[in-house]
Amino acid sequence: MKFRFGGARAGLGLVTAALLLSTATVLAQSTSITLQKLADYPLPGDTSRYDYLSFDATAHRMYIAHLGQGVVHVFDTQTHTLVGNVEGVPGVHGLLAVPELGVVYASATSANTVAVIDTELLVVTDRIPGGDYPDGLAYAPSVGKLYVSDERGGTDTVIDTATHEVVATIALGGEAGNTVFDPVSGQIFVAVQTQNEMVAIDPTTDTVVALYDTRGCVAPHGLVFDAERRLAFIGCQGNAKLAVMDLRTMRVTSTQDVGKTPDVLVFEPQLRMIYVAAEDGMVSVFGEDPLNPGNVRFMTNPNAGPNAHSIGLDPETRRVYLPTANILGVPVLREMLLQSLPEPDD
Repeated sequence: MKFRFGGARAGLGLVTAALLLSTATVLAQSTSITLQKLADYPLPGDTSRYDYLSFDATAHRMYIAHLGQGVVHVFDTQTHTLVGNVEGVPGVHGLLAVPELGVVYASATSANTVAVIDTELLVVTDRIPGGDYPDGLAYAPSVGKLYVSDERGGTDTVIDTATHEVVATIALGGEAGNTVFDPVSGQIFVAVQTQNEMVAIDPTTDTVVALYDTRGCVAPHGLVFDAERRLAFIGCQGNAKLAVMDLRTMRVTSTQDVGKTPDVLVFEPQLRMIYVAAEDGMVSVFGEDPLNPGNVRFMTNPNAGPNAHSIGLDPETRRVYLPTANILGVPVLREMLLQSLPEPDD
């Protein structure tokens, strides 16, 4: 019996929850899994550093931060074409598409501002103070606020998305890593990398309400949630680990080895896979363990290419995208898909 994990986009809508669970079990138990390269798409400009990606599922657009050039590339994942470039975002690090507002927020780190990009015009329409080295971004729809990791300032900058005014600056006690909104608790969580802590913020009052130790995780930076299963996945830059935190107890339940200096994480919700992209180009893939909640199972860890430390996900197709700085002298966007090929039954 052979399984191949992939398939056409049209068939995705017909896959039942039971079949997805069955496929996830096959993946978790398979001894032959690969993150397969599907295609490389050329990107414009030079081979300088890239950073975060953000996907707009309503428009099938992947926004790509070309940090070294201060440009945001816009890639259509259906047509596999570059549909635009947004210039004037110096040192762009973080990106966050918010389709209901018709904008993409971009942290222009070299200018210490947050750029507001109109998704129809693909131009910067406003610039907002973002603190000292703005990086990660999170949107809390319940209060209409944007939270910006101010890495060097050790704060989260809070922006009212209706007025584009800074309404609060929240001290975190150390350098801010990624910032994430949890839709279940309604709180904002920040990885504070110099304190080995995760900080919880109440967005209704913009105050820190709790500090949690990331035991076994040194310099927590990347952060992504499985909100439904109440799990947080943390990239630990200081000791090259993926830490799993139970959001019910706020304790780290397990750690796994990943590539050197893990940076960006994404969570694929259909099969509950966690992808960890590291500075050495390694992409470590884990699946949630159905038999041991709070733990994950290792799947595969290919090298995705030079400096492929950032990753974006199209959750409908389950394809991931990694900008690589230099493939034969040119930058490309690498498209990959997790596939499983178990050995035949005896």
